[in-house]
Amino acid sequence: MAQTSLKATLHKIIFGTEAGAGRNFDIFLIVIILSSVAALFIDSVATVHQRYGDYLFAAEVLFTVLFTLEYIARIYCSPNRRAYIFSFYGLVDLLATIPTYLSIFIPGAQHLLVIRIFRVLRVFRVFKLFHYMSEANVLIRSLVSSRRKISVFLVSVLTLIVVFGALMYLIEGPQNGFTSLPRSMYWAIVTVTTVGYGDITPRTPLGQFIAAMAMITSYAIIAIPTGILSAELIQESQRSINNKQCDSCKKFGHEKESKYCRHCGEKLPPPLL
Repeated sequence: MAQTSLKATLHKIIFGTEAGAGRNFDIFLIVIILSSVAALFIDSVATVHQRYGDYLFAAEVLFTVLFTLEYIARIYCSPNRRAYIFSFYGLVDLLATIPTYLSIFIPGAQHLLVIRIFRVLRVFRVFKLFHYMSEANVLIRSLVSSRRKISVFLVSVLTLIVVFGALMYLIEGPQNGFTSLPRSMYWAIVTVTTVGYGDITPRTPLGQFIAAMAMITSYAIIAIPTGILSAELIQESQRSINNKQCDSCKKFGHEKESKYCRHCGEKLPPPLL
């Protein structure tokens, strides 16, 4: 009986999101997560590491112990342990503890702890920000819907990169820095994406002409994925309009969250499935 009571209390505190112990625990957990990630970033600065490395390492060990105990407690009080362990949050909770232990055998592995930032996603659950997740789902569905068009676009761009890279390799050659086809393709990627590092530049007039053509081509194609995604977003927004009809004025086209008709003000029926 005492064990059941302890498990129920832990479940209410750890998995609960209502005002009180559950929400306070999650807020405290988010603060600890942000603090551990901040310590990781600070420790990557050489001057800070030389001076405060031992303190930051001790803090990291403490954070890891806390997260390990929390993970064990979540498994202990979870009503469905298997479902939690293999859920997104369960896997992230596990991965948030492994790098510190792994760093004992592989130096530098602790920098993988940056994955802890994913645990902050619980802020959506804690502060009831699910409407933000709904908007994110619209973007995800738009990306999925446009995946074929974007794939064709990427294949076309890759073809252009191969062509421009091969031309520059033939025209400029190793003497001007284009020592191989992969390196020439690297130059083409940097040029077509308008990044332009300048570490490799064409020297011959013909090579400069090809480079100019690559730059002009890049401006012609760089807006294409934006247009594809924008069109899908518009269509997805239209699809998200509620399909229910007002019983009073018989009109459609209400917003998904609408409870009353925007034309006559009457209460709307439940949404159609």
